[in-house]
Formats: sequence, structure tokens, C-alpha cells
Amino acid sequence: MAPGLSDIRTGAIAAPEWRVSSGLTPYPEALAAMEARNSAIERREAGELLWLLEHPPLYTAGTSADPAELLSRQFPVFDTGRGGRYTYHGPGQRVGYVLLDLRQRGKDVRCFVHAVEGWVIAALSDLGVSARRAEGRVGIWTDNRLGQEAKIGAIGVRVRRWVTMHGFAVNVDPDLSHFGGIVPCGIAEYPVTSLADLGVDASMADLDAALARHTEAFLAGLGGACQSGAEGKGRE
Repeated sequence: MAPGLSDIRTGAIAAPEWRVSSGLTPYPEALAAMEARNSAIERREAGELLWLLEHPPLYTAGTSADPAELLSRQFPVFDTGRGGRYTYHGPGQRVGYVLLDLRQRGKDVRCFVHAVEGWVIAALSDLGVSARRAEGRVGIWTDNRLGQEAKIGAIGVRVRRWVTMHGFAVNVDPDLSHFGGIVPCGIAEYPVTSLADLGVDASMADLDAALARHTEAFLAGLGGACQSGAEGKGRE
């Protein structure tokens, strides 16, 4: 459990497990673990989980992936049940898998996605990055050192029987050339950036600490603002 999270309660809901994996976690291993935990949460046999990790270089295909947007197979390509199109994962990128029970936190998928975006934006603000949402475009955006609007984080979720899976990816210091093998999230008009590319001297641990600081507000927002959404919207 991360410092400051052990006593979090949202109503009567216990705090999620906070897990940070070292090294590079193979994608099939992570996906199998997520599937198993998702099912266990749905059966109320396990608690919620916020899982931070890194993957080896790979591409993932969401449910809306267009094969024409896979420009190179230089890395393994994995189909996944999350929403969205093609994304890249690799060393230097913090991936956050968010497994929460929306039966307890508000059955509103749109609000959940909005809250995840806000969580990441708040954490990046702590590191000196002015990040934001962009109307009509998925992900987390900022301005790069050339003044161009650029993507620094991706969002892709799946909700199965009201229990969430997948989550977000934030570029800390990945090899940005690896994004050239895909059209990231189907958006070709804008570049991709990272904390390092922006000249921000922040480590993976710095980002993790910033996320931990804003976790309580993220969870509390789900318990309040998400109560009014349309039940069933976007779930599987």
C-alpha cells in the first residue's frame, strides 16, 4: 500500500490494493492477471487494485483498431478487449491498470473515464506539466517545446460486469521513435511527447508518488460525481 493510502475510505469501501511492479512485465502475463482479478472482484472474492508497471516494447490493438494504422510489426502486437485503437507500451512508460468495482462507486463509465483523466492530469501538474483533455480527442495532452499540442498520455478502459480493467499510460522517458510503428490511438495529426522530451526532470517514482497523492481525490470523485450517470452505458 502506498504511503497515505492505507486509511482511505470512500463511504464504506476499503481502499484498493496499491501495487507497483519492478522490471518489465510481459503483456500476456499482465492481461491474464487482470482478467483473473476482474472476475474475482466481480464475485466479491478479491479487493480492488491499482497496479503500476512497465511493459517490454509492444503494440496493443483496442476494439476499434484499424489494421491500416499498424504501420510496422517491429514489436509484438496483442489484441485486447479495451476500447480504443492501437497504442504502444514500452520501457520508460508508466502503465496504470485500474480495477475498480463500479457497482460500489457509481455505474457511469463516462464519468469513470473522465475521473481517470483528471487523476493523471493532477499528477502531471505536480511535476510541472500543464496537461489537459482535448475536445473530440482521447488521451492526455500538453504543449511540447515547439509549442505544438502533443499527446503525453493514453486512456483505454474496459468495463465487464461493472468491474473496470486496463486504464492509462503516461510517457515518462520512452523511446518516442517506437510510436512510429502505429498511428497512436488513430490520431496522426499530432506528435507524441514525454516528460523527458519536455525537459522535465522527473522519474517513474516521482510520477508514482504524484499519482498516490491524488488517489484519494480520484476515488472520492467516483463516489460522488458518478452517481447520476446512465447505468449500463459502455459496459460489457
